[in-house]
Amino acid sequence: MLILTLVSVTVAALLLARLLLMRRELGRMTAQLRRYNKGTTGKKIDVSLFDQRLEALAGEINRQSDLVVDAEARRRRTENELRQAVANISHDIRTPLTSIFGYIQLLEAEPITSQEKHEYLTIVKNRTKRLQALLNDFFELSLIESSDYQLKTERIEMNVLLSDILVGFYDSFNERNITPDIRLPQEAVAVYADESAVRRVVENLLINTVKHAAGHVEICFEHREKTAELRIVNEAKELTDIDVRLLFDRFYTVDRTRSAQGSGLGLSIAKSLMDKMNGTLTAELHGGNLTMTCRWKLTIAGEAV
Repeated sequence: MLILTLVSVTVAALLLARLLLMRRELGRMTAQLRRYNKGTTGKKIDVSLFDQRLEALAGEINRQSDLVVDAEARRRRTENELRQAVANISHDIRTPLTSIFGYIQLLEAEPITSQEKHEYLTIVKNRTKRLQALLNDFFELSLIESSDYQLKTERIEMNVLLSDILVGFYDSFNERNITPDIRLPQEAVAVYADESAVRRVVENLLINTVKHAAGHVEICFEHREKTAELRIVNEAKELTDIDVRLLFDRFYTVDRTRSAQGSGLGLSIAKSLMDKMNGTLTAELHGGNLTMTCRWKLTIAGEAV
């Protein structure tokens, strides 16, 4: 009986000691978390008492802290992008509007010849078209990036679609003295995607090429093991690595003066559409040549690879 009593007392003492150690460790963890939440330290919670459950709890708290930090970083990044987008679109809308208003004042203020009137009206018309294109692009990008925007997935014969698009750029290539080296495979290559979205992506890339390239341009479409790949390569000696990293950002234009060459949204729209189609659009700079690459999943016998 005495031995049983001694064993019971010993077990109770050990449990009490363990309980006190657990309580002290919880207090220590609470103090660490409080300091971390106040921002006085960036150190995560660590456990000095060996206990699997306490270590698991500390690990989950640290992971939750990481999620909070990541969410805050995304929130700040989104806010910065929104502020930049608002500033850019305000600038790009104000510029043509100011020009339009100025030429309207010239038309109203003094007697002008019919030739001058025609010249001023032409400028106003061109500025109005640019403003309209900017607003249309901004609206389209907003729609594409919304969660409600749906694409129609279907089997597309890429050889046929690309040939049709390229024929439409024949005059533009000639006007810019561009010599395209077009390489399409002999065999049919099909992908599952939205045809109108694919057409928009390719047209935006070609429009960008026509605006900024001259001379030799390589346009190559081929199938890899699991993807179909479109590459457009042109000389771009004026670009830097920083430019290439920013090409798909909203409103980004290499021309710092933000001239009337475009809204700076065409490549952003193309990138967003490729993301929506679970494809990729990348840009690389090698030896003064810019390579834009689109990749779609291949289809075989009506099924996606």
